[in-house]
Amino acid sequence: MLHDLVANVKDQQSLMKNIFLPFSRPSISETDIAAVAEILRSGWITTGTKCTEFEQNICEYTSSRHAIALSSATAGMHLALYASGIGPGDEVITPSMTWVSTINLITACGATPVFADIDRDSLMITADTITPLISRQTRLIIPVHYAGAAVELEPIQDLARENNIILIEDAAHAIGTEYRNKRVGANGSAIFSFHPIKNITTGEGGMFCTDDQTLADRIRRLRFHGLGVDAYDRQTHGRAPQAEVQEPGFKYNLPDMNAVLGIGQLQRLDELNKRRATLAQLYLQQLASVEHIIPLIQPESTTHHAWHLFIIRLDIDRAGISRDTFMSELKSKGIGTGLHFRAVHKQKYYKEHLQSKYELPNTEWNSERICSLPLFPDMRDEDVTRVVDAIKSVLRSTTK
Repeated sequence: MLHDLVANVKDQQSLMKNIFLPFSRPSISETDIAAVAEILRSGWITTGTKCTEFEQNICEYTSSRHAIALSSATAGMHLALYASGIGPGDEVITPSMTWVSTINLITACGATPVFADIDRDSLMITADTITPLISRQTRLIIPVHYAGAAVELEPIQDLARENNIILIEDAAHAIGTEYRNKRVGANGSAIFSFHPIKNITTGEGGMFCTDDQTLADRIRRLRFHGLGVDAYDRQTHGRAPQAEVQEPGFKYNLPDMNAVLGIGQLQRLDELNKRRATLAQLYLQQLASVEHIIPLIQPESTTHHAWHLFIIRLDIDRAGISRDTFMSELKSKGIGTGLHFRAVHKQKYYKEHLQSKYELPNTEWNSERICSLPLFPDMRDEDVTRVVDAIKSVLRSTTK
């Protein structure tokens, strides 16, 4: 009997080791599923009252004056560039250590991306790295809140104000992040992402938050064909016949079947982020004694870390293995990882087409070494140990 019990435990442990642990997985509850099903049965699934409710809830959560729900954070960045009149001859300062969509959009509108280097251990740009890049052509600065930590924002805000430069925060990683005891999005303009790997999800989606009434009105108009109203009319469940195009716009509205998922997710955000923080602390404790693994450093100005990502840097010089091989070896052991990000200026198109050559030592050093470990609320404590054990195993095999 005891022998059978021990054998069963060993079988269960072996089974768990063989189950692939993904880098990320959305936390979808049965309540979330039921809410989406209710919208699907309602007869109105595109932008309507649930979208409005989600926007109001985001305003309350972040303390932002205005929130405009969109089909993606990329849509929000496109509208920000468009509404700011960014075009040929303009320069936009942003990190190369970012997701490619921002640089793609800057380039697509005819402007020039100008890359600021990052702090080596926070992976975020600073006022000091931005200042030498400001020119008469600089129209916009896009700092990135990274991995759930907050960029040191106040000096960048001062810099933008002194030079009459627009500032839009890329807050795709930062829903729930606090900068100096205020939630990101409370002031200025910020763009959040609700992609499936983010801290909360709407399937696909984003939110543009701003304290600028004029900008909010224009973003709201541009997201739906440039019409003066959205598609939904509460009285007729249709479009008011007097709605007319006020300017050429786009089709970036968020449907209610996505928004209702966001409503439920937002209600659980603090709980989900708390679990992420617990897992992150377990990683930090268990990795503290692992040679050749270098964690990021949390900026003091980040008074609440949302832990969107748990990122390590591999000491490739001492470990005797490249980051890409390291990720491949972890995959062979059933551990999924991510890369956030491969520096944009090192990617094929931009290597071939960028006119300027950039000195970005901290960006390039990190781009070769960073790796995102599995981190999502439904992970168990044992999963962290499994990841760390796999890391130790890979490093033992390469440093003999």
